[in-house]
Amino acid sequence: MLLVRSMPMALQKQMQDALQYAIQLELATIPPYLTAMYSLTSGTNDGIAQLIRGIVIQEMQHMALAANMLNAIGGQPILNRADVIPKYPGGLPFHIGDRDGHRFEVPLKPFSLDVVENVFMRIEEPDEPIQFPVSATLAEAMEQQFQTIGDFYRSVRTSLKPEWFTGDPARQVQGIVSPVLKLADALAAIDLIVEQGEGTTTSPLSGTDIAHYYRFAEIFHGRTLVPDSSVKEKFSYSGAPIPFDPTGVLPLVANPTSALYPEGSTLHAASDSFNLIYSNLLRTLHVAFNGQPDSLDDAIGQMFDLRDQAMKLMDMPIGNGTNAAPCYEFVNAPSG
Repeated sequence: MLLVRSMPMALQKQMQDALQYAIQLELATIPPYLTAMYSLTSGTNDGIAQLIRGIVIQEMQHMALAANMLNAIGGQPILNRADVIPKYPGGLPFHIGDRDGHRFEVPLKPFSLDVVENVFMRIEEPDEPIQFPVSATLAEAMEQQFQTIGDFYRSVRTSLKPEWFTGDPARQVQGIVSPVLKLADALAAIDLIVEQGEGTTTSPLSGTDIAHYYRFAEIFHGRTLVPDSSVKEKFSYSGAPIPFDPTGVLPLVANPTSALYPEGSTLHAASDSFNLIYSNLLRTLHVAFNGQPDSLDDAIGQMFDLRDQAMKLMDMPIGNGTNAAPCYEFVNAPSG
């Protein structure tokens, strides 16, 4: 179970800081998921790629909802500074780790069942995950100092005050998410974020959809989670197979940085191009979340550019049987 240091939220400025943290947290999950998804070669493991793609889309929506909540209480989302953009390995911000203080390092790696179990499922893990059957084919110490990611959002939920909702409605992103104009809208947004990530305490479902933790568990177990009246848990991993073909994964280098690619090389140029597209995408989202919500259309186009450049980079061998991979490094916009 991953834990995050508790944050004060009694004052409006403290809540603004907490919601900026939420934006950074949601962003930090996206590059690891994208790297794994992009590493799955077309025509193999398509079912797995589709499941991860759906999770990525919802994580992007969660980031937009956090930005809407921050705008609603008079804050200003930040996505255009290197100090708020995650770095890998490392990834999750604000000292997320275990009760013993060990930081959880999030890597950038190609898809594997090990990454699903030991990285993705840990990121999305509920306070008390429901253990469902698979078909045949921590102590309470430091409770006041640390909380789970789900608890963090529940603390936000209970600490928000209606009088804080004085932000300009024109700053709200709409279409891909609902606007947040009043306390009730924020409570609904938080419930959606938590349930889509964890499910409820009694069900793996968020509405009619499977929560992220259980989606990754489906991938790991190789079977869909389906209602099952024959077991006390009412669900089991006994539905349609989700096959995994290890030969359908690109042999990407783990945890790449720009320093890995020789200066002046085609590899370095391709990596630089990816980092610039990624950074421009974040700058566009910053603009969209800060008073120009129509800029979100530009961001969607940049997401496709990001995918295309990732595929070009990951098709380039770097020796020792491995291929290049994106670094997701934030770079300044070109001058002039």
